[in-house]
Amino acid sequence: MVDFSHLVANNPDFDDADREWLHHLVADWQVIADLSFADLLLVLPGANGQYVVAGQCRPSTVMSVRFEDMVGSTIEGEDARAISKAMTEQKISRLDHYRAVGNTTVCDVYAPVRREGKVLGVVVRETNMATRMLNGRYESESIAAGKNLFEMIPAGTFPYRDAILNQRHNARVSDGFIVLSEDGIVEYASPNAISCFRRLGSIGVMEGQSLSQIGTSLIHENDMLPETLPLVLAGKAAVDSEINANRSTVSLRSMPFFGPHGRTGAVVLCRDVTEVRRREKELETKDAAIAEIHHRVKNNLQAVSALLRLQARRTKSPEVKSELEEAMRRVETIAVVHEGLSQTADEIVDFDKVIADLLRMSVDLATSKDQHIRISYLGKFGMMPAQDATPLSLVLTELVTNAVEHGFQGRTEGNVWISVGRGGSSLNIVVEDDGIGYTSESDQGMARSSGSGLGTQIINTFVKNDFGGSVRWEPRRDGGTRVVLDMKLRAAQ
Repeated sequence: MVDFSHLVANNPDFDDADREWLHHLVADWQVIADLSFADLLLVLPGANGQYVVAGQCRPSTVMSVRFEDMVGSTIEGEDARAISKAMTEQKISRLDHYRAVGNTTVCDVYAPVRREGKVLGVVVRETNMATRMLNGRYESESIAAGKNLFEMIPAGTFPYRDAILNQRHNARVSDGFIVLSEDGIVEYASPNAISCFRRLGSIGVMEGQSLSQIGTSLIHENDMLPETLPLVLAGKAAVDSEINANRSTVSLRSMPFFGPHGRTGAVVLCRDVTEVRRREKELETKDAAIAEIHHRVKNNLQAVSALLRLQARRTKSPEVKSELEEAMRRVETIAVVHEGLSQTADEIVDFDKVIADLLRMSVDLATSKDQHIRISYLGKFGMMPAQDATPLSLVLTELVTNAVEHGFQGRTEGNVWISVGRGGSSLNIVVEDDGIGYTSESDQGMARSSGSGLGTQIINTFVKNDFGGSVRWEPRRDGGTRVVLDMKLRAAQ
């Protein structure tokens, strides 16, 4: 399927700066379409002297002239000749007659897209003349503002070169707009824009007043003032900001008008985002509460581990001490996994980031002072549901710890390899080591582990109950042990 990015990227006449300019144009031209109550088409030169529609923008403020998707279609006949002529112009041009599209009479206006003197294409503004029959003040001011921005395209001043936009789509034409003079005086404020400022606490007439004075009068002495707000209220730069007053928040975006001799005014888009910001604050509060819960759970797990450590130190039985230390290690493993998962609120986690540090820690805890055990990976676990991460982590740490503690007894060096095969929700994991291996099939590969077989039970229980999978123990061809796990991950919610 041909789209804008493909057509721009594959045009040999464009360099990277040209492509970036066109991307900025289509990112912001919705404002022109909405203000002008018109459709926009971006037409670029194609192969063999043809012209192709690379972009299409329908207005959200009036019914579109076109219902079909024009992107990728070729311009032919009289329309192609008009495009060819417009490519040579220094300013906007139009046909000397209207065009019929079905039962609609359309006026086409052409703006060559220029960047540093180079013509990249043409923006065609298609206006349904039926929308011009009964224009009131709102429509006239909107169309005039759209015309100012449209005329900046051939001048190379639209899109803006140094726009500072943190929330490009927060403020829209239909949410409210204000037209400013060169001196920042309100020449027109749409009804929705007036409502936005009423909610902020402004009760006076806006037209004829300085927007900067109106805005600053709403801010209390100790209120936080965004550094971009003065520029927005004066209409001096292409920036966005927010104003907070009267327990309300309004998003503002300034779009200056530039003529041959510099800035001539601006249009400021307004949007009441009070409820949006309120919900965001509620989510931040919930996230903070969740983070506090995670912190307490982690502390509780560490407390349990500390109690087990104290008990292990006090016992005189070597076997009991060993079992308590194993329990302590498992609790610490759960704590580490929990801490890793609590760093994000997502229900899907990147398991490769979680497991690498955890297994390294397991190896370090299990090795003696003079041992050097290397662990390496082949393949990726990928993203998986958070509820699968903890049991899978415990399974892998049990396997790796078993290999280190019992497979490399009396050896100073060793290797553990983990190979992962992932296909959708199916997961195949092979854990191998070059240790002493196991002694009999009846031991299920765990002859080198503790006599209680608790490690085996943990692995089998989690693999079968949590993942509906299987565990297979076998000797490694070059010596050591090979454990194969076949599992099914839970479906992402």
